[in-house]
Amino acid sequence: MRIVIDAMGSDQHPTPEILAAHQLINLDGKDILLAGKHEIISQKMKELGVTLPSTNILDAPDVVEMSDKPVESARKKPRNSMAVGIEQVKNGNAIAFITAGNTGAAMFNGLRILGRINGVLRPAMPAIFPVSNGYCVVLDIGANVDCRPEFLEQFGIMGSIYAEKVLGKVNPRVGLLSNGEEPGKGNQLIKDSYPLLEKANINFVGNVEAKEVFQGVVDVAVTDGFTGNIFLKGSEAVAKMLFDILKNELTAGFRTSLGAFLAKPAFTKIKKMMDPREVGAAPLLGIDGLVFVGHGRSDQKAIINAVRIVEQAVTKDIQSALSDSFQNRI
Repeated sequence: MRIVIDAMGSDQHPTPEILAAHQLINLDGKDILLAGKHEIISQKMKELGVTLPSTNILDAPDVVEMSDKPVESARKKPRNSMAVGIEQVKNGNAIAFITAGNTGAAMFNGLRILGRINGVLRPAMPAIFPVSNGYCVVLDIGANVDCRPEFLEQFGIMGSIYAEKVLGKVNPRVGLLSNGEEPGKGNQLIKDSYPLLEKANINFVGNVEAKEVFQGVVDVAVTDGFTGNIFLKGSEAVAKMLFDILKNELTAGFRTSLGAFLAKPAFTKIKKMMDPREVGAAPLLGIDGLVFVGHGRSDQKAIINAVRIVEQAVTKDIQSALSDSFQNRI
C-alpha cells in the first residue's frame, strides 16, 4: 500500500513530513514516497540527523505556498509537490496522496490530474467531529466556499457513505446545518437544498443547529465550505480556550492541583478526542482517486495518523462505494 506524502505541505515543512516518513519507513515498514524539492529535503535531513532511501524521494522542484492561488500556482509551478505526488496515484504507482498544504491547490490538482467520480458535481472535504455520543461527519469544511443546492445534496450522499464506512454507522442520520430546526429556516441556499436532500436516497432528518451537532443528534452535518470552515476553526478555538482556562484554574493552588491530578485520566481522554492530530487528514470525497488534506499545523503525529486514516479508507474501499452510489443515480 504505497502512499505519497507532500513534503512541502505543512506550515513547518519539511520537518514534520521527514520525521513522519522516517518513522513510517524505517520503524513501521510502510511503503512511503516523499514528494518535494530534493535539495531542501536533503538539507533538512542532515539537520535532523535522519536518512531516507533515495528511491523514496520524488523530486518536485516547484513549491506551492499557502498564499498561492490554485490555478495560477498550477500554471506557474507545474512540477509542484502536489502535482508530482498526485501523478503517482494517477499512474497506479501509489494508492493515495497526503498533503498538509493549500486545500484549494490540492483540490485543483486532484481534479486536473484525477478528475471527478462520474456523476459528482463538486468534491467535498469532511471532518470528523467529536460529539456527546461519539463522532459526526461534517462536510464541506473548506473545499467549496461557494455552493449550489445540488452540491449540498451530493455532500449529504457522500457524507452518508463516509459515515457508514468509516464510523460504522448504520443508516446514518443526515442533517442540514442551519440557524433553526424548521424547514423554512436558513438562507436561500439552505431553503433550496432542503427539498433536494429530502428526495435523496439517504436518512435525511431535516435542519439541525450547531448545538444539536455536538449533542449527537445527527451522524452527518451538511453545509457549504465557507460555513463549515468557520464552524471547524471556531470549534477548535473554543476547545483550546476551555482547556487553557481549565489548566490555569486547576493548577492555581494546592487543592485544585490535587483535584487535577485525580481527574487527569478523564482530561487526557477528552484532550485526545478534541485533538485534530488524532484524525490527521480528510479525503477530498468525489475525486476519482484518494487525495487527503491535513491541517496546516500538522506535526509528525498528525501525518502518521493521516497514513492510518488512508489505510482505513483503502480497507473500507471508500472509492468503490462512492463510485457505485453515483453510478446508480446517473
